[in-house]
Amino acid sequence: MRRLWNEFKSFAMSGNMLDLALGFIIGAAFAKIIESLAGNVLMQLVAVIFGQPDFRSLTIDFNGGAIKYGAFLTDLVNFILLAALLFGVVKFIIFMGVGRGRNFVTKQCPYCQEQVAPAAYICRFCHQQLVDELPPLSEAEARLAEQNRRKSLPIPIRRKTTEPSQPS
Repeated sequence: MRRLWNEFKSFAMSGNMLDLALGFIIGAAFAKIIESLAGNVLMQLVAVIFGQPDFRSLTIDFNGGAIKYGAFLTDLVNFILLAALLFGVVKFIIFMGVGRGRNFVTKQCPYCQEQVAPAAYICRFCHQQLVDELPPLSEAEARLAEQNRRKSLPIPIRRKTTEPSQPS
C-alpha cells in the first residue's frame, strides 16, 4: 500500500501534472475574461445596433411547435464574437512578443521516445546523435546566433514625432 501511495504522489506531483493543472486554471480564468468581454461588451454593441441584446424571442410556429431560430442566431453571434475576440487577443499576445522563439513543433527521439526540437542534432534526454553527421562547431554556433537574433527582434513601437514650430 505504501508503494502504491508513493507512486501516486510521484504521479500527482510530477512536473507535467502541475504544468497541466496550472495551464487548466489559467485557461479557465482566461476563458471567463474573454466570455465576459464578448457577452458584456460586444453583445451589448449588438443590442445597440439591432435593438435587442439577444434574439431568443424569435421563433417560427410550425405545426403546433415552435422553431427557436433566434436562440440559434444568438449562440451563433456569441460564437463568432468569442472566436474573433480570442483570435485578436492571441494575435496581440504574439505581437507583444510572448512566446516568441518558442518552438511549437517537436519530433520524437527514436532512442528514448522523448519530444525534442525538430532542428536538434543531439537528444537532450538520452544524448544520442539525431543526424547522420554533426556539422562543424562554427556552423552550429552560427545557427544558434541566428536563432537568438530572431528571438530578440525588437517590438515595433510607434512614437509620435513632433516637429518644432517655425516662426512665421
